Amino acid sequence: MNNKTYKIIIPILVAFVMQSCFTAKTYDRPQVKTDDLYRMETVSTDSTSLADLTWNNLFTDPLLQEYINKGLQNNLDIRIAMQNIVAAEASMKQGKAKYFPTLGIGADWTHQELSRNSQFGALLRDRNTDQYQLTGNLSWEADIWGKIRSNKRATVATYLQSVAAKQAVQTELIANIAKMYFQLMSLDAQLKVLDSTLINRKESIEVIKALKDAGNVTEVGVRQTLAQQYAAEIIKEDVKNSITILENAFNILLGESPKQVKRSNFEAQNGFTPNINVGIPVQLLRKRPDVIAAEYNLISNFEMTNAAKSEFYPSLRITATAGLQSIDIDKLFSANSLFANIVTGLTQPVFNQRQIKTRHEIAKANQEKAYLQFQQSLLIAGREVSDALQQYNNETKKLEIRKRQVDALKSAAEFSDELLEFGLANYLEVLTAKDQALSTELSLIDNQFNQYSSIITLYKALGGGN
Repeated sequence: MNNKTYKIIIPILVAFVMQSCFTAKTYDRPQVKTDDLYRMETVSTDSTSLADLTWNNLFTDPLLQEYINKGLQNNLDIRIAMQNIVAAEASMKQGKAKYFPTLGIGADWTHQELSRNSQFGALLRDRNTDQYQLTGNLSWEADIWGKIRSNKRATVATYLQSVAAKQAVQTELIANIAKMYFQLMSLDAQLKVLDSTLINRKESIEVIKALKDAGNVTEVGVRQTLAQQYAAEIIKEDVKNSITILENAFNILLGESPKQVKRSNFEAQNGFTPNINVGIPVQLLRKRPDVIAAEYNLISNFEMTNAAKSEFYPSLRITATAGLQSIDIDKLFSANSLFANIVTGLTQPVFNQRQIKTRHEIAKANQEKAYLQFQQSLLIAGREVSDALQQYNNETKKLEIRKRQVDALKSAAEFSDELLEFGLANYLEVLTAKDQALSTELSLIDNQFNQYSSIITLYKALGGGN
């Protein structure tokens, strides 16, 4: 082995011996508390979760399935998230490429005219010189402290974070499309109730006019009954307005311009009663895309801290330059024009205006912030599951009570009409009974929608829809 080989190998061996001073740490998931994330009367031990269902198995309405598929293809938020993935993938490829050397080639011509009064110009007869050169430059840095490896892992984590973020957008989109679809059907149901009510109220006006002619009620009763009809008509117009506005918003989710939305009816959705299982809280770590994204953000910042710490240690770089060099272009490709040089060395930062220490401190602060955000995302996920579960239980209980309330008030309204005809009730009692019956029937539809909405919210909160 000649002296030149020793000169190259010795710095490399020194660097690898020094590597024992610092080794990049390996990421381990920090301890996070998941046992009591859900607020439940009894702790669930069943790992089966509502989120295990694919969205097309949960939402079986063919029209709704068609809308969700269209939204996943055309929604602008989804498409923006896809571009974030493309950008993160490019950064990931760049991170992996840092293991390889850089290679550049160049060609240049240098013309020099020496001053007649200069040291060499006074000696040389021909003070004009030309030099032609073709060169190749290669540079490679050894990853002795894991800096390149840490940077690569950070870019991979950032890429996976962007994928999880896209999944979070997808989950939100599916839930919003489903909720709006159900809400449109609930408004249709309310419109149907109002149409039926207006028919009855017009009949009531004829009855009250007849009673007035018979001297059983006054003109005030007729006017009050007319006002009650107008009140129902105003409610109907408000419902129709809400439908149009909601249809406009629904189409935006599909990436389309506002137009009428074709849909099923509310009565056909009675089969939307999946088993409400929440599984065990630890499943949120692998099902909730926002929690997954938060952990990948923590991993990325952890690796960037590793990379920042490695900056305190020497870097080993090998630089090689070779090519052809001649003062005569005709002899440029001659064997005598060949030249080469190799530079191998360790560079240890000594004083750089505290820049390395500052970068390390910032990286550590970002890592701690990412850890706190990871914890926060898990707590928020647990709260959202608890809220959705409570909302579902509340609406389910209210629904049964509201049905009995509707039956009672509808009967009361019917009886009041009969009593009015026989003079056993006054028109104010009749108006009150009918207003209460209408209001409660509309509230029953709201309760049914809220129950469906809470199921969709729970599905999203558990990480369903991916």
